Amino acid sequence: MDLGPIGIWTFTLDLVPSARSIEHVDELDELGFGAVWVPEAVGREAFTGASLLLRGGTDIVVATGIASIWARDPMAAGAAHRTLTEAHPDRFLLGLGVSHQPMVEGIRRHDYTKPYSRMVEYLDGMDATLFLAAAPTSEPRRVLAALGPKMLELARDRAAGAHPYFVPPEHTAIAREALGEGPLLAVEQAVVFETDPARAREVAKAHTGIYTGLPNYANNLRRLDPTLSEEDFAGAGSDWLIDRIVAWGDEDAIAARVQAHLDAGADHVCIQVITEDPRVTDEEWRRLAAMFDLS
Repeated sequence: MDLGPIGIWTFTLDLVPSARSIEHVDELDELGFGAVWVPEAVGREAFTGASLLLRGGTDIVVATGIASIWARDPMAAGAAHRTLTEAHPDRFLLGLGVSHQPMVEGIRRHDYTKPYSRMVEYLDGMDATLFLAAAPTSEPRRVLAALGPKMLELARDRAAGAHPYFVPPEHTAIAREALGEGPLLAVEQAVVFETDPARAREVAKAHTGIYTGLPNYANNLRRLDPTLSEEDFAGAGSDWLIDRIVAWGDEDAIAARVQAHLDAGADHVCIQVITEDPRVTDEEWRRLAAMFDLS
């Protein structure tokens, strides 16, 4: 499985009809992106959504960023993982994560008391899945949504690598050290194509405002910088926090942030374009492809 150095992370494909989302994957493949990453939260179910997207393109990898372990039992996940890998060898990458307490307890009505232990048990269950259907010809591959030391170590030992989200390049360096050489490190980076600082930050707030109140992300940033105050996480975040998480500016500024992740040890950076209308990101995807000369 070759993801290449640059991919796309997007919720756009959930916001358009399925037929249009497949057309988007066709174009992303033609533009040269190595992977398209899609979430699972309040949109399409991860495995059925991926099966639709895999109808698009010929080489591009479809990755879940991430499929929640609370959405289905381990045997169902293990069977779905094998099914998609058999149907599309080397084109489906399963990203798994423990999600967040407000989503898990407030919406799904599960107990989030020990998410790390639950992940360990879940991986055990997946690996023990009884699967008597046609076996895949390539190895089913998974990565874990990992921020802290314990989950990064688990990603190293029980998966093909890690998929950190909402992180600056400083975290990428820490993640690479924890993983060691070999495991995949696929990092998400949000970008805004806007050179005016005030305007760029205003657009970025639509992104950061979703995550600043989630403990997993806030605690991870505090580990990186203990001087962060509550004011930095208020609302959609301080200008300083926004600038650290979202790369904005012209092509050179955005390329520099992506390169910073690669220099820090990332194998693959999946870029999430933030726009005023999240359903319209085609032009920005084309700009990214041209920036990195993916064709």
